[in-house]
Amino acid sequence: MDPSISATLRRFLLTGRVAVVTGASSGLGAELARALAAAGARVAVVARRYDRLVELADDITGLAVACDLLDPAQVREVVPRVAAELGRPEILVNAAGDIFSREPAEAEPYEAMRRTLELNLIAPFRLSQDVFPHMVAVGRGSIVHVSSISGRVGFPGFPQASYAASKQGLSGLTAELAVQWARHAIRVNTVAPGFFRSEINDELYDDERFRTWLRSNTPLPSEACIDDFVGAVLWLAGDAARYVTGQTIVVDGGWTAR
Repeated sequence: MDPSISATLRRFLLTGRVAVVTGASSGLGAELARALAAAGARVAVVARRYDRLVELADDITGLAVACDLLDPAQVREVVPRVAAELGRPEILVNAAGDIFSREPAEAEPYEAMRRTLELNLIAPFRLSQDVFPHMVAVGRGSIVHVSSISGRVGFPGFPQASYAASKQGLSGLTAELAVQWARHAIRVNTVAPGFFRSEINDELYDDERFRTWLRSNTPLPSEACIDDFVGAVLWLAGDAARYVTGQTIVVDGGWTAR
């Protein structure tokens, strides 16, 4: 292999680094965990569905940590356990997220708003606080929040006020943490995916009218898949993005560029 190419590719390696990935029991979170492990990281996978986590952890020689991110007491236990069993975390990927109401904004229930913000915004903030001292001790760190273009643009016919607020909140949190923690060489970024099939919107993809609407509004001709977002997170996690912080990277096939 050409030495210059080899040096470039090494910047994407995460050999020996400890990573924490939330929402890892399925979908994007699980694939992110696999990608980080393939790049050499020791990965702790975090989610509620422990049976799925154990299977994934076995596949990637990682650590399964069962946690309901809506329970503050359980959240507090995640990082100490990871540090004790794998070592100080240098990478945190907050991929867990959900939407708890499809009601229009004027009718969205308070409990749905609270749960949405707790899971999508507060839990990532709390976990970021918990990994902070470990990253300071190591001398570097990368935090990547998984957001959505729903935090940047509205979608007629898809009411999701609190979900959109929580995802835009991640971009604000990203910028603030990036500036505050830059002196410790801790980078904080967000990846905002566009539409792709997931547990949240799986039923939409069974509707031909939705798929037609999606194709007509996305400049790139191909339908998004999970791999399209995994690459962006893998880049941000390691030294290839050493000078990137405070950014929200949009991966949406050109949707928001129209």
